[in-house]
Amino acid sequence: MKNRIRELRTAKEWSQSDLADKLGVSRQTINAIETEKYDPSLPLAFKVARLFKLAIEDIFDP
Repeated sequence: MKNRIRELRTAKEWSQSDLADKLGVSRQTINAIETEKYDPSLPLAFKVARLFKLAIEDIFDP
């Protein structure tokens, strides 16, 4: 699933580890989502949306 997580993360100058810590997941999970090798669960997608204060549809594009 295409997403804007890398773009949003770098705009805040967060590393993958920083974002992972904020979301309670591993850095590898963030990397897999950013490279579109893994689609996040719905609860994780909601956490990402809340963290960036955006709608899920503004971050993820099926």
